[in-house]
Amino acid sequence: MEGSARQVTGTGTPSPWDELPVRDELRGKSPYGAPQLDVPVRLNTNENPYPLPEPLVARIAERVAEAARHLNRYPDRDAVELRTELAAYLTRTTGYEVTAARVWAANGSNEVLQQLLQTFGGPGRTAVGFEPSYSMHALISRGTGTGWISGPRHDDFTIDVEAAERVIAERRPDVVFVCSPNNPTGTAVEAETVLRLYEAAQAAKPSMVVVDEAYGEFSHRPSLLPLLEGRPHLVVSRTMSKAFGAAGLRLGYLAAHPAVVDAVQLVRLPYHLSAVTQATALAALEHTDTLLGYVEQLKTERDRIVTELRAMGCEVTDSDANFVQFGRFDDSHTAWQAILDHGVLVRDNGVPGWLRVTAGTPEENDAFLDAVRAIRKESNS
Repeated sequence: MEGSARQVTGTGTPSPWDELPVRDELRGKSPYGAPQLDVPVRLNTNENPYPLPEPLVARIAERVAEAARHLNRYPDRDAVELRTELAAYLTRTTGYEVTAARVWAANGSNEVLQQLLQTFGGPGRTAVGFEPSYSMHALISRGTGTGWISGPRHDDFTIDVEAAERVIAERRPDVVFVCSPNNPTGTAVEAETVLRLYEAAQAAKPSMVVVDEAYGEFSHRPSLLPLLEGRPHLVVSRTMSKAFGAAGLRLGYLAAHPAVVDAVQLVRLPYHLSAVTQATALAALEHTDTLLGYVEQLKTERDRIVTELRAMGCEVTDSDANFVQFGRFDDSHTAWQAILDHGVLVRDNGVPGWLRVTAGTPEENDAFLDAVRAIRKESNS
């Protein structure tokens, strides 16, 4: 697969880990990663294609310069100003009031997820997710010694709720992951589905339910954030990598009951968010309206990709993210290579028969669509 698995050694070459006392659950696994190839059009990592606007770049420079004057001191370990502004952003964009006490931030949403699993998972505990989904849920679970359970989906990639309820009742997981919009399929999850899974999880243990909304700003549907009301074991995680066009910043955050925020601080590393990271994120939050304007452009392009692929006769999963899953191919890796041969890099996540493309600029999307037309013409000739 071209997706989450990156081979450390060549075929038939002994792993450099073979002589190390690596934990058994990590043996035979590969680090997370996607190819970083030098091609004209790269649409494989769900990045926002628009560079930060110059006024924001200038504001980042101002804030970072101010922070640099105090780099001899540790940063605010609780990131109070940043959490306050993130809470204000969530309140304004979702209509659900959130306070700083209910927000926590870390180095990318992956660290947020890791801290949640360090706190609520670990050896002797289990987590469940509904695959195909974001592969880091399983990888971080294993990395924290948390057992992993793969839950069911329907053929259309929606969660099989009744089967999921049975899995939760029988396996009694400590953490339940729900990815909405789901990566790599782009599928949004109904609020009713989350509520049923939450109730099943509370009846079984109770357990933590983590809704991963990394692509929430791109959805046709409202955020699931209001479901936090009255549900102390529910968490919603977000990131600034996608909608804010700040993948290089590495800033993720969660919203939850204040007790959850207090609990994850038991496992956070000292002063885990640098002063530079906090300053840069605060500058980006000052330019929210401009950045969300780019999101609207990407949503339009995403919908155009769906329409044009379907017009070509491709199967396309309904998408609420900034990417599109399309197929079906007899051999998805061969199709991936054929598109790459036309100068366009997309993602092969290992979902049989399907590939995933990120919505880019109009010109990048045109190049991708032309590549698909070309390979379909070649295959039909």
